[in-house]
Order: sequence, then structure tokens, then C-alpha cells
Amino acid sequence: MTTILNLTPHDIVVGDTTIKASGCVARVTATDVTIGNCPVTGAPVIKRQFGDVTGLPADDTPVIVSAMVLAAVPGRRNTFAPDTGPSAIRDDAGRIVAVTRLVAA
Repeated sequence: MTTILNLTPHDIVVGDTTIKASGCVARVTATDVTIGNCPVTGAPVIKRQFGDVTGLPADDTPVIVSAMVLAAVPGRRNTFAPDTGPSAIRDDAGRIVAVTRLVAA
């Protein structure tokens, strides 16, 4: 049976299967650049520039990552994120407790 590596910081429940967090987290680097101030509040306004992804295996090991990491690696083989849209299963407080689908890169 093929396994999937969970590179998010928390366990992911897909249907009836819990995929435990691996302890390694894939992330996207980000740099914030101040571009001015809000005309209403005066608060600084930034533009966030995303860069490289860290923490992914070099091979095509199946992995689950965050949606942000997935967006940074379009077309990467065997890379998925939990589908947290309308098909996700939520508790009474609206928190996601499981997903029914995965999103591919």
C-alpha cells in the first residue's frame, strides 16, 4: 500500500482515514515590502512576495501540504492539499474536522 506524507503541522482526516502530521512542515518563504499607508487608518500597507518552497522531498513521494504551498508548486506530481471548501466536514462551531476530497497541484 502506498503511503502519503503529511507535511502540515496537524493531523488531516480524509474520510475515515487520519493522516498523522509527520513532524516536518513544507512552507513558502515570504518577504513583506511596505508600499504605503492606508488612507483611512494610516496603518502601513504591505505587499507580500512569495518565494521558494522549503520542506518538500526531492522525489515524487505523495505528500499533503497547505493550500499556500500547493499554489506555489503548480503541476507537481503527487502533491495534494485538503479541500477545505463546501465539501469539508465541520463541527457545530464551523471548524473543519475532516475533508472528503484532496486538491491536486
